[in-house]
Amino acid sequence: MKEAAKIIFPNIDKNRDYYEGKYSERALKEDAIVTRYAPSPTGHIHIGNLFSCLIGRKISKDTNGIFYLRIEDTDGKREIENGIEGIIKDLHDFDILFDEGAISKNECFGSYGPYIQSERKEIYQTYIKDLLEKGLAYVSFLTPEEKEKMTALQERTKQRIGYYGPFATDRYLTEEEVIQKIKEGKPYVIRLKSMGNFDKRFVHNDLIKGKVEFPENDMDIVIMKGDGLPTYHFAHVIDDHLMHTTHVIRGEDWLSSIPVHHELWQTLEFKEPKYAHTPLLMKIDEEGVKRKLSKRKDPEAAISFYDQEGIPVQAVCLYLMTVANSNFEEFLLHNKDKGIDDFVFDFKKMSKSGALFDVEKLKNISRNYLSTLKAIDIYDALVHFTQKYDEEFYRLITKYKEETISVLNIEREQKKPRKDFYAYGDIRNQIWYMYDELFEPKYYEWGTISDAKEILSILKVYIEKYWDETDDENTWFQKLKDLSEEFGYAREVKEYKQNPEFYKGHVGDISMVIRVALTSKAMTPNLYDIVSILGKNRIEKRISLIEEKYR
Repeated sequence: MKEAAKIIFPNIDKNRDYYEGKYSERALKEDAIVTRYAPSPTGHIHIGNLFSCLIGRKISKDTNGIFYLRIEDTDGKREIENGIEGIIKDLHDFDILFDEGAISKNECFGSYGPYIQSERKEIYQTYIKDLLEKGLAYVSFLTPEEKEKMTALQERTKQRIGYYGPFATDRYLTEEEVIQKIKEGKPYVIRLKSMGNFDKRFVHNDLIKGKVEFPENDMDIVIMKGDGLPTYHFAHVIDDHLMHTTHVIRGEDWLSSIPVHHELWQTLEFKEPKYAHTPLLMKIDEEGVKRKLSKRKDPEAAISFYDQEGIPVQAVCLYLMTVANSNFEEFLLHNKDKGIDDFVFDFKKMSKSGALFDVEKLKNISRNYLSTLKAIDIYDALVHFTQKYDEEFYRLITKYKEETISVLNIEREQKKPRKDFYAYGDIRNQIWYMYDELFEPKYYEWGTISDAKEILSILKVYIEKYWDETDDENTWFQKLKDLSEEFGYAREVKEYKQNPEFYKGHVGDISMVIRVALTSKAMTPNLYDIVSILGKNRIEKRISLIEEKYR
């Protein structure tokens, strides 16, 4: 098919040796891993993409290798506006950085580009032309109507669906027939001339799935579409070869493509990279059924969900690593001052079947992560979040900056820091009562002491007789005990439990009155810190609210 190849590719004046020389082997250590993230600009990335991406970045970093970004945009019909820029922004938001690759639709960096497939058309066509000349590919003029009839016949006779064997009639056209049809202007594609035998099987060694047996591919797949661009199958093999990819990380939904890809690697006489097919992310739905995480049904599948919730990207990445490697959670438990970069990833520690995505576990990991941050760091992130999603709270926390930092620091700088919130979007729900502009309680969560007269008496005596802003926490608490004793409550819980008939209650009940009066809530961070931040005037105002309510 040399003459046909010249007619189809009149402007291709290079050969495959040219590109083999241009993209020489990388100067890396023998065990260095080169891998990539290769999205299509057809929409925003989702949590499954981020999962594979995180693994790719991790294994390359562990081996001082290369992690690059390649944009697979050969399907122009499905590409969305600013799709490439959107992908890059999404990844940067999650601190996923690349050693080389695409920066935007018009810019790349690195020595193995272009990293955008639509700009590599000449490269693909050079290799396709070579296959045509060697008789390893052929021109196919199959029309949609002919394909429909073929499929109907295969269904009726219960045969495999596809273009193969006796059904692949165009592979038997002579060169003269091909040239004549081209001159007549008939639409065509280029197909691989498969040499596989479906009745024979081969073993694929997957880094995650282990040994998987497949029948050989015998389908004459399309490798170049009518627009002159390659299909995904062909393009990714050429790119991974010339970019010297050592490991291909992708979801297990691509596992069924291995026979096709294996044959392409063999036919092109390229060294095949190692494949790792990551498990699909699963969830338990409301009915208790385990199913695949769905972009349509599950908000947590979209990475925008985490930005809107205010879940730190670091926490999401930590959680995904626990899903990726079963021993990562234990590693964190024993190495509290370390993180993902200190951990060594192991494909053998990955689940071979679907990995359960548990939002509640993610929230717990996020709580743990946020508890390790300084109050000022929480504050800065909260400002960034509220400026975008909560204008009212943004105005308050910036107006009362120092007070907000003090609130965020309650029970933080201690051996076991408090873990109130899991996201920046959850902070308002936890500390709203510290802002007078928001303090409009719908109800008070009174405890053992619920009599209005008793409550008001305790509060009045507390602020008039026992309040002193100079008290340290121990002195303050001793005064609470004095207050308890004055109203007939035990100074110690232990005292009350030993002789309950002698007391109305204990110091904890008195503390609860003050806590609920000032916050409306029965559960809050350390009460001493709350009263210290509020100060006498604001405490008196909140007591006045109680008086008005029960007057």
